[in-house]
Amino acid sequence: MKKISVLIMLLAFLGVQLVQGQTRQITGTVTSAEDGTPLPGVQIVVVGSTIGAITNVDGNYSIEVPESATTLQYSFVGLTTQAIEIQGRSVIDVVMEEDLQALGEIIVTGYSTRGKNQLTGSTVQVSADQLKETPVTSVDQTLQGKVAGMTINALSGTPGSRQEIRIRGVSSLTASNDPLFVIDGVPVIQDEITGSRAFSSLSSLAAINPEDIESITVLKDASATSAYGARGSNGVIVITTNKGKAGKTRFNLTASYGFQNKAVDGRRQLNALEREELYLEAVLNTYGEDYSLTTPEQAYDFAVDQNLFGVQQYVEWNALGRPLTDWGDVVLNKNAPTYKLNLSASGGDNVSSFYTSLGYMDQEAVVIGNLFERITGQLNYQRKFHEKINFSTTNTVSYTNQDHVFLETSAYFGNPHILKYFMPPTIPAYEEDGVTPNIDYSASIFNIIYLQQENITWNHMLRFLSNSFVEYEIIDNLKFKSVYAFDWIMGHYKDYRNRVHGDSRDENGSSYTTLDQDFNMVFQNSLDYTLNFLDNHRVDFKALIEYQKFKSWYMYAYGENFVTDGLTNVESAGANFDATSSFSDWANLSYLGMVNYNYMGKYIADFTFRREGSSRFAEDRRFGNFWSVGAAWNISQENFMAGVGFVDNFRVRASYGVSGNSGVGLNAFQSLIGYSADYAGLGASYPSGYGNNLLTWEKNKNYDIGFDFALFNNRIDGSFSYFNKETFDLLQNVPLTRTSGFSSIIRNVGAMVNKGVETMINADLIRTNDFNLGLSVNFATLNNEVTELAKDGEGNDIVISNSYKKVAVGHTYYEWFLKEWAGVNPDNGRPQWYVNEQDEDGNVIDPDALTEDYNEANRVWMGKSAIPTWSGGGGIHIDFKGVYFDANVYVAGGHMIEEQWDHYTWDNGLYSIGYFNGVAKLLERWQQPGDITDIPQMQFGFRPQKAVSTSSRVLFKGDYLRVKDMV
Repeated sequence: MKKISVLIMLLAFLGVQLVQGQTRQITGTVTSAEDGTPLPGVQIVVVGSTIGAITNVDGNYSIEVPESATTLQYSFVGLTTQAIEIQGRSVIDVVMEEDLQALGEIIVTGYSTRGKNQLTGSTVQVSADQLKETPVTSVDQTLQGKVAGMTINALSGTPGSRQEIRIRGVSSLTASNDPLFVIDGVPVIQDEITGSRAFSSLSSLAAINPEDIESITVLKDASATSAYGARGSNGVIVITTNKGKAGKTRFNLTASYGFQNKAVDGRRQLNALEREELYLEAVLNTYGEDYSLTTPEQAYDFAVDQNLFGVQQYVEWNALGRPLTDWGDVVLNKNAPTYKLNLSASGGDNVSSFYTSLGYMDQEAVVIGNLFERITGQLNYQRKFHEKINFSTTNTVSYTNQDHVFLETSAYFGNPHILKYFMPPTIPAYEEDGVTPNIDYSASIFNIIYLQQENITWNHMLRFLSNSFVEYEIIDNLKFKSVYAFDWIMGHYKDYRNRVHGDSRDENGSSYTTLDQDFNMVFQNSLDYTLNFLDNHRVDFKALIEYQKFKSWYMYAYGENFVTDGLTNVESAGANFDATSSFSDWANLSYLGMVNYNYMGKYIADFTFRREGSSRFAEDRRFGNFWSVGAAWNISQENFMAGVGFVDNFRVRASYGVSGNSGVGLNAFQSLIGYSADYAGLGASYPSGYGNNLLTWEKNKNYDIGFDFALFNNRIDGSFSYFNKETFDLLQNVPLTRTSGFSSIIRNVGAMVNKGVETMINADLIRTNDFNLGLSVNFATLNNEVTELAKDGEGNDIVISNSYKKVAVGHTYYEWFLKEWAGVNPDNGRPQWYVNEQDEDGNVIDPDALTEDYNEANRVWMGKSAIPTWSGGGGIHIDFKGVYFDANVYVAGGHMIEEQWDHYTWDNGLYSIGYFNGVAKLLERWQQPGDITDIPQMQFGFRPQKAVSTSSRVLFKGDYLRVKDMV
């Protein structure tokens, strides 16, 4: 009985197997949605069964499936898994798309585009959504506070001016510390367009419309930047513009209006009553004992009788009825408007696509007179000429106008922002009619209101950027690409100063104009090959040759003496004509090789080598070799992480490399003869450059380790990095003996280190269909130290110094080195300094020793520099049913800043109360024995007791928090 049962069961089992054994074959191809190339290694399984197959090298597959099977599943790391019904089908071709969530953020690095999890370098990408609504004139301003380790400071208050950008600190003493800008894969020139008489600059980046930008990527470490060789040593900022997408033509019209005001008023200045009080007190303190003066009234009469300096202002002010003029309020342009209008269209099909736009921006400054305008046009077009040939062209043209440029960053008193500290408040801004600017007064400071009406000062810039390429697929997985790009900039600056009131009244008016034309050309040829082997191994190769040529033409003209108003061009000037022109150029030639290895999206390795030559160096020193290696491990892709459900992504990465810096002056390696001298009306030559044939690349070793993570269904993500960048062969000006006829020579000597940590965290605190709340925070530290400098003939370090800062081994870059302020002597109100006498080893003998004689004080290290030692930023995003609110902040600190105007505005004498206008802090001055204050007694004299001479009194903490934008 048991045998029969077993037999029946065996027959039943065989019957089932017989039914299941009825199969059919399905074949097809698997290709990439991005470029149509075959995808080997894709895993194919029958849903509900263990039957499976893997596509071969050509991306073809063949699989035997049961007749009862209904679905095939196609999967590969980094690609979106697809389930396809197979009933009644024998041939199925599958197109696989990238799984953006699996890859992480798609990062554009200029020479390549990869998923963030496929990179080994330290990068941060800012998307278009974060850029378009930010009310700024220049795209680089949008990055402030959004990238850990990047500091951005305004060099001018004029809209459209260049920003000072530093990525991971300062790494050079004399060469450039600016990052490289790359637009649509091509390096461009980021420079300022300005005339030499204008102290406000016009940034070439102000010509780019943020509405046309798809993303900005900041590359920071060697693995990310080494592809750009020497030019990437200070970091790389990659800008990608919008491209068309397949589909019906889509039109987009945006218009916005906003306004801005000064974020802070700065230190309060003295009003006219306070200024008079201090003036008369200074007269009493200086002359009271000798002339028996005891009251302010007696001091006033004495000053008038003796016609003391500055008293005439107070006489005129009393005659006018003692009006109170606030020059800071007079020059304000309250609620300064900003207008933006943009129209774009995009569309395409499977053969071609396009994107085109037209934009206009108009922005007024927060003080009177200044205006920034920009008109931009963009046309991007892509076409598939053949199944193997692709073409793309990107073109941008723009016109930018800075009107009434602020003359600042020097001792120039016509800047509206600082007028309240230099124009005496005793002088009315307007005549009695309240309309006509007052120019009839005794002070030598000019009325900026009149200058804004009668002077002409503007910067115009016309820019044309073009980038085109043809790409040809030679065979499967092998592509050739040829790129030609150029960047043409024409800058026109004009500065006319009227003949009635202002700097040129003695010359009866003057006019100055410059033309600056720059042309940058880049030509690239490259080969890209992808090798897939053993199912899940992929290696991408790139070989590239790049040639870059830059040319610049400059011309200026000047003239004085205009016979009537309304004539503003040099042609109409009657005397003192002057003109000059110049030309400069340089070239770079580079050979680049890149290899990227990827195993199943888990293990990533990069190797980059670039050999780059620059015309800035002698022929036998022209080329430098720069390279990097990097590796990443996507731990979250491992099987043992499958049980950790809250971890969506976790990866570690490390990189090391060597890059360089060629930002040295043109022809610095050559011994030069100049021909610009004038000898009795004849041209003359003279030695103008000592030269150094051994001059070569400044280099740095850069290593970076870090990790990236995403948690809780990507609600929280972030990164952490530690970096160490050592610059060596520093380009340094080394002193020469005066018998050579030159003061210094540029040599490769010295070293400097920058190191620190960077972290970023983004969190979606609330994520629903109707309401979302998100926060982002980033923070970075920076430790800078000079480790080696050139030595003199006796073997001692050659210290680089000025009256405020010094560069020395063991200290930070240009650390503050000043006489140390000790406050005010409470017994007599006189200023004091620490003596800081030092022994042979540099140790202070008596740290408590004080002196009232400025000349007896010795300069010492302040322990701080002007470089922030920490920086960061944060943002908040709230949206509710289509209504949103965004705010961003930027913070920096750990450094000290200098108040360069202190000898005008902090003077306890006539600079503050008789000539210019001091800060209200002077009201806290010392008045009687026992007073504890930091402000010395008021005295009638210029810089009495040298209280405002250079010392640590002018240093203040640089820590600040700025609300960057709210939209």
